[in-house]
Amino acid sequence: MADEKQQPQGNQLSIELNEEIAEGVYSNLAIITHSPAEFVIDFIKVMPGMPKAKVKSRVVLTPEHAKRFMRALQDNISKYEQEHGPIKHTDGPPPLPMNFGGPTAQA
Repeated sequence: MADEKQQPQGNQLSIELNEEIAEGVYSNLAIITHSPAEFVIDFIKVMPGMPKAKVKSRVVLTPEHAKRFMRALQDNISKYEQEHGPIKHTDGPPPLPMNFGGPTAQA
């Protein structure tokens, strides 16, 4: 797959998406921290039976951009639920370690 580009029109921004980035990174846990100047979101992949989890990607945002991101995510979740129905909601953080319902690995 070649690099994908959006052609700028007027004041639009041209965005390039290469093949490696287009594949994406799977994450089933996110940890958010902040300072007065920035928000840091670590996207983590937790696997069953593994005592360690790896940060797969880190995104650093300004507070203003973090708020815009939150609003955009809320808007997209609303649109998703209109099309596919409500997302199952659970209160609080997921239990750690996450239970995947499979057998516990033993060596």
